[in-house]
This record gives sequence, structure tokens and C-alpha cells, in this order.
Amino acid sequence: MTPFEVHPRLLKSSFELAQRKSCHVLLKDNSHFPWFLIVPEVANGEEDLHQLTEERAAEVMSLVREVSQFVSEYFQPEKLNVACIGNQVRQMHLHVVGRTPHDPAWPGVVWSCDAKQSYTSERVSEIRSAFLERL
Repeated sequence: MTPFEVHPRLLKSSFELAQRKSCHVLLKDNSHFPWFLIVPEVANGEEDLHQLTEERAAEVMSLVREVSQFVSEYFQPEKLNVACIGNQVRQMHLHVVGRTPHDPAWPGVVWSCDAKQSYTSERVSEIRSAFLERL
């Protein structure tokens, strides 16, 4: 059995924060948005939530809820967006994105926003520590 690997495109633009419930939790490297990715360890070919067993889907959604609560409490966005799209990266992954009327993509989608601002390593460490402390 081949060990699970997060798609290189997801890793290239993110920081890995933790592994929980057989999922990888990543922070997207764009400080304009509190943008987290949840990458479940699933079998090849499982790209969409309906393909998971009920038990695995419940486990993944439980983590989505926990990450959503963290983003809501820690960053205090006005709106929280959750999506499982995967048109460009076919590996199953879910986005949890905090939004405010002051972010550069508001009210549009974050995917088409050209505004990019990398996190400092100190800020990533702060977010990782807060995330691990709360979860």
C-alpha cells in the first residue's frame, strides 16, 4: 500500500498545520483570508464527499465543523464559506474560508482574487499554536 501524500499543488501554496482524524489541515498562504484546507486521506478515485462511507463522511464533516469553529472564534470573520470543489486539484479537499466586507475579494469568490500576501513565519507559528491549542 502506497502511503498517502497531499497533492504537491496544495502543499506548494500552503503550510501544514496538523493531522487530525486521518486528514491533513493546511493554511493557505494568503494572509488576506483565513483560508484553511482539509485534505482527507482517502482511496484513489474518491474525489467527492458522496463517495465516502457514512462513517468516514461524518468524521470528515466533524473536522470541518471544528476547523470552522476555530476560524470563526480566532479570526472572527463576518461570513464563513465551506466548499469541496476540486476542479483544478482532483484530490479530495475542502476549503474553509473566513470572509469580511474588507477583504480584497468581497463579495466575490476568493479563487479569482489576484490579491496575494504571504504570511510571515511568525504569524504561521502563532496560528498553528492557536489551532493546536484549541483542537
